[in-house]
Amino acid sequence: MSAEARDQRLFYGWYVVAAAFVITFLGFGCAYTFSPFIGPLQKEFGASRGSVSLAFSVAGFLYFALGIVSGPLADRWGARRLAVIGMLLIGGGLALASRATSLMQVYVAYAAGVGLGLGTAYVPTLGAVQRWFSKRRALASGLAVAGIGVGTFVVPALGSFLIGKIGWREAYVVLGSLAAIVGPVAALALENSPHDRGLAPDGEPSTDGILIDPSGASVRAAVQSREFAVLYASGLLCALGVFVPFVHLGPYATDHGMSAAAAAALIGAIGVGSTAGRFLLGNFADRIGRVPALSAMIGGMGVSLVVWLFATGLWGLVVFALVFGVFYGGWVAVLPTVVMDRFGSRNIGSLIGVLYTSVALGTLVGPAAAGWAFDVSGSYELPITAAIGADLIAAALIALA
Repeated sequence: MSAEARDQRLFYGWYVVAAAFVITFLGFGCAYTFSPFIGPLQKEFGASRGSVSLAFSVAGFLYFALGIVSGPLADRWGARRLAVIGMLLIGGGLALASRATSLMQVYVAYAAGVGLGLGTAYVPTLGAVQRWFSKRRALASGLAVAGIGVGTFVVPALGSFLIGKIGWREAYVVLGSLAAIVGPVAALALENSPHDRGLAPDGEPSTDGILIDPSGASVRAAVQSREFAVLYASGLLCALGVFVPFVHLGPYATDHGMSAAAAAALIGAIGVGSTAGRFLLGNFADRIGRVPALSAMIGGMGVSLVVWLFATGLWGLVVFALVFGVFYGGWVAVLPTVVMDRFGSRNIGSLIGVLYTSVALGTLVGPAAAGWAFDVSGSYELPITAAIGADLIAAALIALA
């Protein structure tokens, strides 16, 4: 193919970004639609809010922790087949959850489906995107994971609508079917590296037609470095609070007299802000530096939680959801680019997978602990305050390092 003809074609990396957008839209959209289901599940099984919240925490732990397995597998086998398997697991798990006759069965189905499925698909998909770009890496990563933001805006509202019209069981069937049908089709467009197409990152032709092997640190050397330790500690602290709103903002709103539709709309508002953050802050990070941008995103989430601490009306919660979403979206977009910048592309899937075990641990503890704190005290004041402190410490770690 001539250079002129190559230049006239859209760089295939953007197709990879589009595929990642669809996968994250469906995968995280289904995961973050848990909030509208809390009330129906409590009523169906006579369970406490903390007990129901544990289903999300277990699933969240699995889909971040499993990256330590799926990342290395993607480095070896490619992201495509893992993403296909993951989306099928999500669909199957939601279908099984719809047939549950006990809360324990919801735990198993939701964890095996959403937890294992998203864990199988997410890190390989994210790692593939990193390899296709260099100069525009944060922008491309932001566009790819913007699917999380759009999914958080669209799917909870869809879930709430379906629950009201056909019930929670049938709503899970519909969402699972979307994940299992559309997700694998999108995953077929994934490719692991531009080198497979005779290109370098950003669509540049390989010098003299020679493919350059990906470079970067070994997993052991990277994990033993001070920089990785700081990223790991900040990820753990940040994750303790970052997923609490996705589970508890809806119930918090209904506790303060708002309708189920308004509560679902607040989760959607996080998605709107998150989408804006991924589009805008990814490009911003490319300009000012990705490390200081990462610190700013984490600190911004902590500051935004102060608004939630004092908000009791709808508009105060809307402001919180939008602002929190912007910084959350930026955090998700920038974090993997910092890993790529610091440690190279050779083991990017493996390293993102190891790093995300920190997020897994925080996700396992945070939302469930917030639910149990509410069950004991009747208030979310303690978990929100703890989340603020954890985020600010995490931001300081990044800034000082």
